[in-house]
Amino acid sequence: MGVAGPAGPGPVPGPVMDRDEVDRALARLGAEHEAVETSLLALQDHAGRRLLEGAELTGVTADRWAAADQAVTRLWAYFDAYSAALTGARELRARRRWSSREDLVELTELLRGRSVTVSAGPPPTGAPESLTGPARLSEEFTLPELVERMNELYASSLDVVVAADAVWSALPARIDLLAAELHRTRKLAASVGVRPGEHPAGDDLERITRELTELRAQVISDPLAFWRARSGSSAPGGGRPDTERYDHEARALEDVRREIDAVLTVRQDAEARLGRLRDVLSRADRTLAEARTARGEVLAKIAATEVPAVSGPPTALHEQLAAAAEYRRHGQWNRLSPLLESLERRAEDELLRARESLTAVTAPLAVRAELRGRLDAYRAKVARHGAAEDPLLIERYDAARRMLWSAPCDLRVAEDAVLRYQYAAAELLSGRVPQQHTPDDGRGTDGGR
Repeated sequence: MGVAGPAGPGPVPGPVMDRDEVDRALARLGAEHEAVETSLLALQDHAGRRLLEGAELTGVTADRWAAADQAVTRLWAYFDAYSAALTGARELRARRRWSSREDLVELTELLRGRSVTVSAGPPPTGAPESLTGPARLSEEFTLPELVERMNELYASSLDVVVAADAVWSALPARIDLLAAELHRTRKLAASVGVRPGEHPAGDDLERITRELTELRAQVISDPLAFWRARSGSSAPGGGRPDTERYDHEARALEDVRREIDAVLTVRQDAEARLGRLRDVLSRADRTLAEARTARGEVLAKIAATEVPAVSGPPTALHEQLAAAAEYRRHGQWNRLSPLLESLERRAEDELLRARESLTAVTAPLAVRAELRGRLDAYRAKVARHGAAEDPLLIERYDAARRMLWSAPCDLRVAEDAVLRYQYAAAELLSGRVPQQHTPDDGRGTDGGR
């Protein structure tokens, strides 16, 4: 309020004031009177107070404003009494240039004593009835005590006004902006088939609409329910508007908007994504067909080998791909979006599974090819050293070659034959005379390697 607290001790204190003390006290009280009047007029003209007076209030705001409005009425009554007392003291001082002893005694009583009597008025709204008897009809104050009481009433009243004004300044405008964005989002959602009862995002839009409507009505009628006072602050209006519910709905609307953007993206590139899906599934089908062909070849050419079975084409994925094409044809983008995402993941998984199946099926053929390559590599190495005509090497090469190029091929036996050839070649190239032996004659196949 900008008014100083008590300026002196209790009622009728100390000796009689002299003329200088009286003049200084009147000057100080005059300055306080101007500050009080300025503050009261500012409160009277405050936009928040005018809004509170004209609003249909409910809840905590209705209760607190009723008490604050009563406090403002009391403030003006106190101010009038303060003005009258100050005017009386000034008139008494102005009677004579040099105040008499009697005048100074009376001025001391006016300026320091309990010289101001104010009607007590009705009890505050919501105050409990007195247990000690009827309420007092009047109250007596010193001028400093009256200033202190006005300060208290002003601070409590201003706190209500400032808090309500802060909430009304912050939340309704933000809610209106969010409602406008919500309206645009609803129109966009309807254009891509996102409707309540047909898509979760449509249901979310309905819920957000109801929540914002209810929130705005509550903020207008009960703004103080959305005010969070700052802990430890005693200044009027110390705190902030509570935007938790608004923030929650803003985040929810942003999530819906992202969902609709995803649907829009689907509408824009649906044909390209469907084309890629067809290509991936086609490659998976061809890979599985190749695996089935390879399995028949392995069973015919490789003996004593377990060959894994190969599954058929992914019929369910092809059916869902056809359904996705129908959704696109009829503009059902809200259904197409999640289906495409699921199909893309599953189609890539299917292609990977087909490739793994082909690798597993053709593993025996790869082993045979590796053995063939190893046999020919050692033969070429022997030929480079001029030992290709060695009878033992020719015999072992022919034996290994017959096993590897005959069907069905026993890979275990063929590998032993290749190892025998490798060992004989190594013995010959190292300058030792090769001995007749088998891989299990005590040397072991590892030594042959």
